[in-house]
Amino acid sequence: MKVILILLIFISSLLSLEVQKPKVYDEQKISGWLMSEKLDGIRGYWDGNKFYSKNGNELVVPKYFTKNFPPFALDGELWSKRDDFEFIQSTVLDKIPSLQWKKITYNIFEVPNIKGDFTDRLQKAKDWFSNHPNKYVHIIEQIVCKDEYHLNSYLNKIIDLKGEGIIIKDPKKEYHTGRSSHILKVKKALDMEGLVIGYNYKKNNKTIKSLKIKLLNEIVFNLGGGLSDKQRSNPPKIGAIVTFKYYGFTKYGKPKFASFLRIRKAE
Repeated sequence: MKVILILLIFISSLLSLEVQKPKVYDEQKISGWLMSEKLDGIRGYWDGNKFYSKNGNELVVPKYFTKNFPPFALDGELWSKRDDFEFIQSTVLDKIPSLQWKKITYNIFEVPNIKGDFTDRLQKAKDWFSNHPNKYVHIIEQIVCKDEYHLNSYLNKIIDLKGEGIIIKDPKKEYHTGRSSHILKVKKALDMEGLVIGYNYKKNNKTIKSLKIKLLNEIVFNLGGGLSDKQRSNPPKIGAIVTFKYYGFTKYGKPKFASFLRIRKAE
């Protein structure tokens, strides 16, 4: 199982697109940067012709959805509404597009490969869709961050609305790929993935108390928080990769206050 997991991760890394990836905010100086809500959806990269996931897999999108799309690249989030990831995932990753796509929008947060700073690049998309309307397209609102207090206030507002967090970006930088200190994610909790290797059952031996999870560093811990009654009766299968949120680590390297979020599907 260990060899298979490592192989899958290796193959995934080969297929991944070269896109921007944020680092975690750690009280860096961000006055004057631009901040926006981090939408919890499926990342969609438009290469000027087709949509791809962050792992480089082509997404099967209805033709009407990409009407009037530009011949240049776009990067954004395929999304419906807050706290709706399961619906978004099942709809966007379906090999045969369903009518549920009518509820999906494309929320642009970057225009790759365009010369100029961040504001110039976003203006390229705004100008295009102003002349080539598409009701499924939105440009994510960017707010100038005054200081750390402003940042935390905006984060708390998004969390209260059941949002995931925010992204803050240095608007003066030209487009770049890879993980960078010029784009940061700010969240109340972190998230991580792990492999389901077994179950811990309740006394009735019919429903599970927690999942046995193995991390990439071989640490094993029990994940019980966040599981619904339905998931306890019909838990993720052994071998499934699940996403959970947590708040730091114990001295033994185990995630603190971990809570189940979802089963990861291949993108």
